[in-house]
Parts: sequence; structure tokens; C-alpha cells
Amino acid sequence: MKIKKIDSSNINSVDFENLNFGAVFSDHMFTCDYVDGKWINPEIIPYQPISVSPASRVFHYGQACFEGMKAFKDDNNDVWLFRPTENYNRIIKSSVRLAMPKFPEELFFEGLNTLLKMDAQWIKPGIGNSLYIRPFIFASEGSINATEACEYKFMIICAPASSYYSDDVKVKIEKSFSRAAKGGVGYAKAAGNYAAQFYPTSLAIDEGYQQIIWTDSSTHQYIEEAGTMNLFFRIEDKLLTAPTSDSILDGITRKSLIQIAKDKGIDVEVRPIKVDELIDAANSGTLIEIFGSGTAVVVLPIVGFGFENKKFDLPKVENSWASILKNELNGIQYNLIDDPYNWTVKI
Repeated sequence: MKIKKIDSSNINSVDFENLNFGAVFSDHMFTCDYVDGKWINPEIIPYQPISVSPASRVFHYGQACFEGMKAFKDDNNDVWLFRPTENYNRIIKSSVRLAMPKFPEELFFEGLNTLLKMDAQWIKPGIGNSLYIRPFIFASEGSINATEACEYKFMIICAPASSYYSDDVKVKIEKSFSRAAKGGVGYAKAAGNYAAQFYPTSLAIDEGYQQIIWTDSSTHQYIEEAGTMNLFFRIEDKLLTAPTSDSILDGITRKSLIQIAKDKGIDVEVRPIKVDELIDAANSGTLIEIFGSGTAVVVLPIVGFGFENKKFDLPKVENSWASILKNELNGIQYNLIDDPYNWTVKI
């Protein structure tokens, strides 16, 4: 693997107290090309624009997928990853669904670990601070023939991050638009999944919401997930979440929270959740909490939701399950408490 270091870092020009998520990037990036049936030219170079053909198939047929990971720094300035093999396995799953070649596991981790060691100064300690890591792969071949490409580019870029949301979050249950259909690519982190949800989300934002709760595309009767989050619902003394499927992303934070909740004695049910069940629970006062989970948001309490022009506000809860689970997860990620699951990996 070739390495070319930056001449001079711009880290001192960055205001880490007022970061705009995903707009500032660390000094270096990892890149590798797929040509003639094999991955070649792995290298770490200074972060910079790339040159691709305007006929690259990613622009015309959408062959692109990505992952979201984070690196955390503890009080000893050691750097940790959280369940990185899960991220690797998922980008392979996404790549296969989009007819893209598998990126080698050994090269993935060699590039990632080297990159993080080189840009470790960009990872700030303290709860809420992290380095967001974006591995991605796209079709780079310059051809508009409507078939899968023969050439691809795999890259990793990194962005320093703080809290994703700072204000109260309300969501709208969507019944007109769909995020993903059965048999489609909803379970993959395909770039097009996110593009397709921007328009309906913008309509929800105009109504005073921040995100959408998607329902199944066939009947719109069952809860699926939110725009960038899996969802949890606390109804009475149970924690409910929808099962993953070919239309719901298998969230790594989600599965981690399920395990932590079970080990804390919380009654977790992974099952289909009807919209009517949620509305009935809200009307009867048995809906106590809703929160989302994801790499960027970690655990995000939701203070209210809307459905068919009616708005529902949730009560404020002391010692909420969302806060308990988030504190436990953060404790593991930042090496503040023991990791009984062996989820963390030291760089």
C-alpha cells in the first residue's frame, strides 16, 4: 500500500466546537481501484477531489453503496472502533446486491487502520466526539451501457463529528411514499435509497417534522424505520422494534441496543408493529418512549409524531430507557466501562 502524507494539516483551522456534520474532512483518504477483475493500487493520499469520467456508470445507473462507522478516543488517547467487522460484512452484502465486486477484508482493515493512525489527531476525546468514517464503493467505468460496470473505486474518507441532533425531534408517519419495497434494496446501504427519501422528507420538514417514519410499501400498515435510523417503541413495560427484512436496514447500533436491553432485564419484542397499535398506545397513554438508533445519532429520543394531520406529543420521562441504553453503549464505545461483548477493537 502506497502512502503519501499531506504537506501541512488544516486541523488548526477547524472549529471543533461548532462542527457541521459531514462538511469537514480529515487530512487523508484511502483509495483503491478495481480493474481487469482485481483490486489494485491501494493507497492513502491527502484528501482531495478525484477525477472520473462523466460517463461513469455510477452517475447513470446508480451503482454505489457505503457504510457509516465511528472511531472513538478514550481518556488515555487510545482509539477504538465499534464492531467494525459488522460494517465490513454489511458493505459486502450491499455490494453483492448491487452487482459490485467484494472488497478484500484484509485490505479493508489495513487501509482503515493505517488511515486512522495517520489522522488520529482528528479524533477528539469526550462523549459525543468521534471521527465519522465513510467507506464507499462506486462504478467508475466510463460507459453508459446499461449493465453492471467492469471498473470500480473503493474509498474511505473521515469527518470529525459531534452531536448529530441538538434540538427536539418529531417524526411523521408516512402513508403516501415508500422508502423500499419487498425484494428491493432496502436492506443494503445503497446510495439511491437515501436520494429517494429526500423529497418526501422535505415535505415533512415543511410540516414541522425532522424525519419520516416509513411504513411498508404494500399496505402502509406496519412500521419499518426512519430516514437514517432504526426505531424503538416503549409501550408499557415492553420495548418493541420491527424485525429486519429486505426492506429494513440491519442496523449495528440497533442489534447492540437489543442485546444491552435484554441484559438489563428489559422485555424486548422484535416483531411487526402496526401503525394502529402505535396510535392506540398514544391515545391510551401507554406509549412512553420512541427513540431512533444509528451510527450517526447513536440513540435519539423522539418527542412526538404526526399521523394523518393529527399530532401526538410524548411525555417527558426521567431515567428513560433511551438515556440508559445510550449511556451504556457510549460507555463501551469510549472505553469507560468494561466491554462484556468484545465489540470494541483498539487501533
